[in-house]
Amino acid sequence: MTVEVALRGVELLGRHGVDDDERARPQRFRFDVTLVLASDAPAASDRLEDTVDYRAVLACVREVCTGREFRLLERLAAAVADELLRRFDAREARVTVTKPDVELGDRATPAVTVRRP
Repeated sequence: MTVEVALRGVELLGRHGVDDDERARPQRFRFDVTLVLASDAPAASDRLEDTVDYRAVLACVREVCTGREFRLLERLAAAVADELLRRFDAREARVTVTKPDVELGDRATPAVTVRRP
């Protein structure tokens, strides 16, 4: 059995982008995060101590997004995934970052997904 813990649609402000003007003012970033837990214990135990607290995951994503600056979405997503794996007992982290306020045409918005085993 595999247990995944996910947060979807987390919107935070950050100063990330290639151009100086992108980093000059906060922009919205949307995160979808999935952690594949190292154990399936929470599915059997029903105890918070055996799983990952969603609030702690949210706090981790917030700290990376608001506390640092990145030029590329790829690096931002990787930094979040790395920090999640450092803090939590997980086998894998998948992080998708979207810039919802950047429209490239035809309603397309840029997004990047990083998967760290």
